[in-house]
Amino acid sequence: MHDVAGPPTGEDRLWTVPNALSVLRLLGVPLFLWLMLGPQADGWAVAVLAIGGFTDWLDGKLARVLDQYSRLGAMLDPAVDRLYILAALVGLAVRDIVPWWAVAALVARDVVLAGCVLVLRWRGYGPFEVVYLGKAATFVLLYAFPLLLLGDGPSGAEAVVRMIAHAFAVWGVALYLWSGALYLMQFVLALRRPVAGSPPSGPTRFDHGGAGG
Repeated sequence: MHDVAGPPTGEDRLWTVPNALSVLRLLGVPLFLWLMLGPQADGWAVAVLAIGGFTDWLDGKLARVLDQYSRLGAMLDPAVDRLYILAALVGLAVRDIVPWWAVAALVARDVVLAGCVLVLRWRGYGPFEVVYLGKAATFVLLYAFPLLLLGDGPSGAEAVVRMIAHAFAVWGVALYLWSGALYLMQFVLALRRPVAGSPPSGPTRFDHGGAGG
């Protein structure tokens, strides 16, 4: 997974090819969850997840090639990533493949950081910069989820896949929580900066030097 939307521009464009692909990915989230929990068609669920990953890469590529960055894309792309993670976590927990405490920990991380972003906006900052540690965590988790699905069975081959999937899952959860902790460190540093007497003319991007994503 990569930084899809790129830096937002002054032009808030809606109708772009990358945004259309992001919307297509968004429509795949409820389909993915239904395939997991309804017919439990794990092969099709993995296919939807794979298509989502490919279009995630493709819309970022097209945004750069076509110069179609937008504020909507900057917000929509990471939001869709998190919706896929949430849908996969809930589906896997309902099927007793992952524990509910893991779902609670990852959701709590995002809720806390969302609150931090609101405080930063109030102080005149823009949202956190998306950097590679957080993107790497998302990448690893989105590899772990299909492997967990494919390893949910009694055969020897499925047992091997399940062991690999658990290794990816533990690594992904650790990276995801680590990037969240680094965001919180940068948030604390931002709070220590003095607030100017008048708000800045426009929001400043909060560059946290590669802390997370």
